[in-house]
Amino acid sequence: MRRILDLHLHSRYSRACSPRLTLSNIGQAAAVKGVDIVATGDFTYPAWFKAMSEELEEIGNSGLYRLKDASSKTIFLLSTEVSLVYKDGGRARRLHLVVHAPNLEAVKELNVKLGASYNIRSDGRPILGISAPDFVRLCLSINPQFLVYPAHIWTPWYAMFGSKSGFDSIEECFHEQSEFIYAYETGLSSDPEMNWRLSALDKLTCLSNSDAHSLENIGREANVMELKNDSYEAIYQAIKGNKRLAAGDAEGMIETIEFYPEEGMYHFDGHRDCNFSCSPEESKRLHNLCPRCGRPLIIGVSNRVAELADRPLGFKPDGAVPFRRLVELDKIIAEALQVKNRRSVKVDKVYREVIDKFGSELHILMDLDLSALKSYYPAVADGLERVRRGQLTIMPGFDGQYGVIKVFPDNFFKPKTLF
Repeated sequence: MRRILDLHLHSRYSRACSPRLTLSNIGQAAAVKGVDIVATGDFTYPAWFKAMSEELEEIGNSGLYRLKDASSKTIFLLSTEVSLVYKDGGRARRLHLVVHAPNLEAVKELNVKLGASYNIRSDGRPILGISAPDFVRLCLSINPQFLVYPAHIWTPWYAMFGSKSGFDSIEECFHEQSEFIYAYETGLSSDPEMNWRLSALDKLTCLSNSDAHSLENIGREANVMELKNDSYEAIYQAIKGNKRLAAGDAEGMIETIEFYPEEGMYHFDGHRDCNFSCSPEESKRLHNLCPRCGRPLIIGVSNRVAELADRPLGFKPDGAVPFRRLVELDKIIAEALQVKNRRSVKVDKVYREVIDKFGSELHILMDLDLSALKSYYPAVADGLERVRRGQLTIMPGFDGQYGVIKVFPDNFFKPKTLF
């Protein structure tokens, strides 16, 4: 069965996250987006774990869960992100990891052990003074089917390959536990094509998740899998096996759904305070120094990929899982309406009408016959067609500032009735 999975997001208990991120709301938002299986997020946080225990029920003995109140059909997978801060190789390291658990009992035991040594009550994404190898070892000692993998692996500040505190190889990061790392997360500022440049990643499953801090961002990146059944075991095996779905296969990766990486907050190098950004080539010419303030630039994902790459841009490994880049539907609608705020009431009204008429957002973005949409919302259909063709103008993000995507050229609209 084909399933769309978003395996990394946060709850209302994580810093800088929406208070609307409750389990019921997450389930309903995932259904609107077209996500079949969604992460719970933040399972180490005591109040959130309590909510999970009270509001979710296991589907048989599958290791997956659903809402007891049946407010949505969305399936939940137990998941969290942890922030590790420690020293290794004589350097301070800051690393975010995604963690998936096979059942609530395993989560409970992990929380007890972490809570005995670290503060897991200050934030939904806890800051732990434990090394990556020791954390993996701890999880696997509780249950061998915990899944642990590096989050948004290239971002500068908190990532395995980050320019500020990261490592240069998987083995340097995870040491003897490297054999138990089966996947990595691209993050918003990179896509699979960029990661294909590093041959060391070929053995790992490439995953893309939303890392959503609000309901609206659920599903902005996701994974499409063929699963034997809806179970944690099936997902675990699909990820561990690093297998692209082929004819006759019962399970495997079909594709990933991607942000345009230039839209991510750390794609290019730059200084947000100086309103300066540049490509890796320009950074090299500038000796990685900001021409406006003279301080070192924040080196972004594109630069760091080029630094570690052992393959040219455009290389595609054998068996690589396909991907497609999307622009979120509310962004397309906002431009079609010529409204600056994608969260406006006007945009939301049209968004809800389109969803009601044509199905989930991801279905509309990926599969909908645009001729049906054109008869109702021609400008939205034009925008979606431009996205599918890649006819976009993009200003890359840098130093924590999102990039800007323009779907329509400045002279596209003429005075006329849009709808």
